[in-house]
Amino acid sequence: MAALDNVKLKDVLADVASGSLQLPDFQRNWKWDDDRIRAIIATVTLDYPLGVVMTLQTGGATRFRSRTLTGARPDGDPAADLLLLDGQQRLTSLFQALWLDAPVETADARGKPIERWYYVDIAKAVGPSADRDEAILSVPADKVLRTDFNRTVVLDLSTTKGECAAGLFPLHLVFDAQRVNQWMMSYVKADEDRNWALWGQFDESVLQQIRAFQVPMIRLAASTSMDAVCAVFERVNTGGVPLNVFELLTATYAGDREYENRTGDYYQLPQVWREIKQALAAKYPVFGRLDSGLENGLSSIDFLQAIALVRTWERKQAGAGATVSCKRRDLLDLPLADFVRLAPKLAEAFAWVGDFLERQCIVRPNDLPYKTQLVPLAAVRAILDTALDGLGSEEKTEQWYWCGVLGEMYGGSTETRFTRDVEQFVPWIAHDERAPDTVTDAFFFADRLDSLTTRNSAAYKGIYALLIKQGAVDLHYTDSPLKPGRLDEYGVDVRQIFPKTWFRRGNSEGLPTNSIVNKTPLSYRAAMDMTGAPASYLSTMVAASDMRPEWFDDVLATHLIDPEALRDNDYERFYRDRSKQLQDLVQVAMGKRTMLRDLAEADAR
Repeated sequence: MAALDNVKLKDVLADVASGSLQLPDFQRNWKWDDDRIRAIIATVTLDYPLGVVMTLQTGGATRFRSRTLTGARPDGDPAADLLLLDGQQRLTSLFQALWLDAPVETADARGKPIERWYYVDIAKAVGPSADRDEAILSVPADKVLRTDFNRTVVLDLSTTKGECAAGLFPLHLVFDAQRVNQWMMSYVKADEDRNWALWGQFDESVLQQIRAFQVPMIRLAASTSMDAVCAVFERVNTGGVPLNVFELLTATYAGDREYENRTGDYYQLPQVWREIKQALAAKYPVFGRLDSGLENGLSSIDFLQAIALVRTWERKQAGAGATVSCKRRDLLDLPLADFVRLAPKLAEAFAWVGDFLERQCIVRPNDLPYKTQLVPLAAVRAILDTALDGLGSEEKTEQWYWCGVLGEMYGGSTETRFTRDVEQFVPWIAHDERAPDTVTDAFFFADRLDSLTTRNSAAYKGIYALLIKQGAVDLHYTDSPLKPGRLDEYGVDVRQIFPKTWFRRGNSEGLPTNSIVNKTPLSYRAAMDMTGAPASYLSTMVAASDMRPEWFDDVLATHLIDPEALRDNDYERFYRDRSKQLQDLVQVAMGKRTMLRDLAEADAR
């Protein structure tokens, strides 16, 4: 499957220049900065280990679209013999610094784009190896170093004479023997007594080291599978960034010869995904903000997983011996033809999911309890289509969704649950078979309310959404219940009912003060008025609302708040009453009774 060879650096860089060695299109862009380039040059001049690079032989069944390394401009459009899987940053840096007759386009330590030529200080380079890092330096594209806000020239290397006078050898000449000899003659001529001996030491300890430098290279056979390429890449990739399946599919789909022969162009998966995501996010912000990037919110992997679930479901129904799954291997085995066929169907399914979430009063990314739960939901929609639109089906779908959220069923490993939910959800809807495990296994323990204190919990977000869904009216904008479209307009968020300042006087009665029981969805304007003791702010808010007190009590009741407990500043009464009402709210959403209340009532009987 693989072979390990040592290849001369000169030969590797020549292959880069000719286009014989290219990158698969899933590789990310080269991005090393000036400091790292100087460091790797020092490594090569000292003949220190560079690290293994990995390549894949072309010509196998798995075809990737390829591109040249940054800076390489071969003649024509040569076909690659090898694809570089690991080592791009190292080889691109060395190619640009040691081979190209052009300044390297890199960045400084702050990330600002700069152009640099690289030199080695001859006198320092023949000294102790510990000083080698200091011997490698870079200069701007015009080869002139300046200080005093670019007003004073301190070093001018724009001519060979200037380079020789400074004793700085231009490293981009190192593999061009004729130009090295010409430069050497100019250098020796500048100070023959001193420079002749110095050049001999420099040639032996630096230039010959670079010319003889060997790169250990693993060559994967052309027959290596995509899954193996992905797995091996992730184990050896020195950049520390796992290979994204979407990037791998981008390269393989672009290399699909059948599609290219049929259409006259290669398949551009990123563009297709961009159009799908932008259309979804423009109408349904819950899928992510467009200005935060395409992978914010609903990601390309989420979309691919939903497609894989539908495809494997179809294969299983067709008796192909497949299992419903969306693991990485299933994504890597997704043929372009099936992606092209299913992508529009899943785009419509996710749009339906967006409408479903809006009906649950979940419209903002930060309010979404589980992004992962949307993957099987979209897959089930794509499989059943309009069968999910009936009244009974809608009720079942809502029960499944809220059991997943309030039972916190999607907080761990999700791929197995994806599979189980699709396999069980579809017959539950289509044939009224047994409810999915996500419904039957979900429980909400009553004391969980005490520990729901932040958005890190799906159940916390779920109860917040349920309060809006069941008709909560804002305490400042009292004209109508809160609606999904007005949440941003009013600056609605989860806000405390008994304020933090009130608890500083020791009024908590030993009960939790920061849990969801003491919070409710309110506008920023309402929260500004809720300071001090509840009895105090309540009278102010009633007067400002121009309502009769009993009407304002009805507004409070939409938040499951006991008005009398607020007027009496009775936190214990408020907390226990609201806990019970929130438990009832959860019970209705999940279609089952909360656990501890069931047990307590059973004991009472």
